[in-house]
Amino acid sequence: MSQPKMALLHYTAPPVVGGVEAVIQAHSQMFLRHHYPLTVIAGRGELSALPEGTDFVQVPIVDSQHPQVLEMSEQLETGEIPSNFDEFVKQLTQALAPILSQFDHLIVHNIFTKHFNLPLTVALHHLLDKGAVHHCIAWCHDFTWTSPNSGSQVHPGYPWDLLRTPHPALTYVVVSQHRQQTLANLLDLPPEEIHVVYNGVDPQSLLGLSAEGCELASRLGLFASDLVLLMPVRVTKAKNIEFALQVVAALKEHGFQPKLILTGPPDPHDAQSMTYFRSLQTLRQELDIEEEMRFVFESGPDPDEHFYVDYEVVGDLFRASDIMFMPSHREGFGMPILEAGQIGLPIFCSTTVPAAEEIGGRDVITFEPTADPVDIAEEILAWADLSSVHRLRRRARQNYTWSTIFERDIQPLLQKRGVA
Repeated sequence: MSQPKMALLHYTAPPVVGGVEAVIQAHSQMFLRHHYPLTVIAGRGELSALPEGTDFVQVPIVDSQHPQVLEMSEQLETGEIPSNFDEFVKQLTQALAPILSQFDHLIVHNIFTKHFNLPLTVALHHLLDKGAVHHCIAWCHDFTWTSPNSGSQVHPGYPWDLLRTPHPALTYVVVSQHRQQTLANLLDLPPEEIHVVYNGVDPQSLLGLSAEGCELASRLGLFASDLVLLMPVRVTKAKNIEFALQVVAALKEHGFQPKLILTGPPDPHDAQSMTYFRSLQTLRQELDIEEEMRFVFESGPDPDEHFYVDYEVVGDLFRASDIMFMPSHREGFGMPILEAGQIGLPIFCSTTVPAAEEIGGRDVITFEPTADPVDIAEEILAWADLSSVHRLRRRARQNYTWSTIFERDIQPLLQKRGVA
């Protein structure tokens, strides 16, 4: 079964720079990623600035900066309706009707609550009245009537009152609970009839992850985890990996969803190295942490193939993690201390790492490699509980990535009004 056809409508689209345009860009990426046929409709923009696979339809008179729109807006702000207002509304209605009727769902950004092109607002109301739009979502970022900056530019009566008049065919969306209450008061609607869909972030762009690194982080489940511990080491007995597994098991016992990622491989040509690796796999199974502890070596796209990553991808994993964890029995230096320090990643490591003692000093949290793993797990939990940076980071990555917001909040809107 094919996905319904989507369209996004705004005065302008990328490469125009603005908050709404950035949201349109993010929404476009999400719809395309979930295989929705997508068209962006705007008065100004460029196809090349939109995600690959997007269609772009330019209707110049939709632009808030179109010369005719600017001329009319200047009159409207004084409380005067231009003599050619109705004719321009008719022109917009005729231009948009055959375009908008093609789509199963239309998301309109700001036009129903902002005054930047009032003839366009009126034209859309006419099309809704005629049933020419199948399902329309009014995505309301800002409201002219309640704005301290632009509230003086609207006046009681038609057409300005349309910006504070609900239309029964619209599904209303705002970007915060504060905006929800403001719009509910403005439209005289119950707040529960207005959906709150927050803006989100894209971890790949924000963290500067390579395509391979982002894919690996997603495959490992890092963005959904409560706490990500990174061990950027090879699989050798000197690294005290058994201890790390026991720490993860203790974290899980406390109700956390931890993730321990070990980046380096065993030596596949060394029988003893592979025997040790298999013993760690067995211990992982016994501790019931097969999901919580992952070797990159076994986490490729093909689970039957050994997987190796380069230094760039290890760098990606550093940026996607919460703690650099290094419980080694012995180290000659401990290069990960400097790598973690360079990006501001908190460090928990054993006292046997020279770089921790000689360079990290009191800025590194150390413990004896013979310590009780349960005690170290509790120390990590105490750190996580006290760190406001970690708490917010965890909340943002688990709940406010665009991918999560799309699946949790946006897709359910793509149905008839009144169905939650």
